[in-house]
Amino acid sequence: MLEERESIGKRVRRARLRLGMTQADLAAAIGRTQGWVSKVEKGTIELDRAGVINQLAAALHCHPNDLIERPFVAGRVSENQWQVSAAAIVRELRRYDLTPVFDGTPRSSGDLWRETEGLHRLRDSAANVAILKVLPDMLREARALAEVSTGHEREEAFAIYAIECKFAHTAAHVLGHPELVAMACERAAWSARLSSDPVMEAVADWMRVWDMWATADWDDAVALSDKALRLVEDRHRANDPLAVRAWGTFHLRAAVSAARAGHREEAEDRIQHARAAAELMDGARAEPPFDRHSLTFSGGNVQIHAVSVQLEMGDHARALVLNERADPAEVAALPGSRQGHHHMDLARAWLWDGNRDKALRSLETAERIAPQLVRNHPIARATLRKIVYAERSATREKLRRMSDRFHLDG
Repeated sequence: MLEERESIGKRVRRARLRLGMTQADLAAAIGRTQGWVSKVEKGTIELDRAGVINQLAAALHCHPNDLIERPFVAGRVSENQWQVSAAAIVRELRRYDLTPVFDGTPRSSGDLWRETEGLHRLRDSAANVAILKVLPDMLREARALAEVSTGHEREEAFAIYAIECKFAHTAAHVLGHPELVAMACERAAWSARLSSDPVMEAVADWMRVWDMWATADWDDAVALSDKALRLVEDRHRANDPLAVRAWGTFHLRAAVSAARAGHREEAEDRIQHARAAAELMDGARAEPPFDRHSLTFSGGNVQIHAVSVQLEMGDHARALVLNERADPAEVAALPGSRQGHHHMDLARAWLWDGNRDKALRSLETAERIAPQLVRNHPIARATLRKIVYAERSATREKLRRMSDRFHLDG
């Protein structure tokens, strides 16, 4: 791990030289100084903000994974087997418009929807490898049901296929498989249109926003979020609980996009819209319906996004203040995957604040809650590297001072 930062710097340099760019050219393209680029290439600056990594990759006309070398290759062979499942899913998505290969009679849409509840539980615990393992068969059966059914049952089959694509999309992002990310997004949009569910269509757009982050197209990401919002606007006004949940979720994604674009007022305004949606959900008397669109949204989710947005804008002090104001019970009620992200954010905030002990404790908490997510996450790895380097520097300084006191040479 201690060699990763230097390796990332070398990959940045190689990508820059391949394009014939000088350090000054790259610096101008991303609004930085030549000295900053030089330090990145030497490995003395840690790239611990996703927005910065994506912006750098966009300027170098490569995928962010090319710079941070994802997917990470684990030491044990068993930990790399998820790529076999990912390949099987890609193969299934590639033949989306061919007759599905499925033995027997597919189950009803009701049965298949109930099976997606297992995917929700795996997602909430950030068990992305397990998600990829079960998806090939689930996609195949949903596609088979669409092939043999008509009317509403056929539409539901396509809705199920779309949401299974969403699970594949999320897992592929976390594990670092850009081909599966792109194909899952395309197939989700295709099947969502055939589902006759406008919220599902909006969810497909929401997925594309995440992909736009990889190329640092922040303004387009905001515009696409607004397109998704327009698709659910009428239902939101009618207080349809599924549309309200989607409304809040889309505003949170728009908030992150605006923050990365440097639009502070818009980012904070989007957080307020999401907060209003959460309050509307909390005020509803009826039992919330089944989350068929797989959108994790609540007041706690708004609170942790408010913290994340401040970090995207480089304001760690404000992020820590908002964390102090957050309701611990609402945050603790979030799925493990969301809590893991939140504690990764807090680790960065504490590290930027100069408190390595609290940063490490936050990172340990994140790993305990969502180990698979955290160990594969480039920001978590960057934060840990930064802590380790800082500890090594502090130790070297202590030894130097002690050597001076002992009058040791060399």
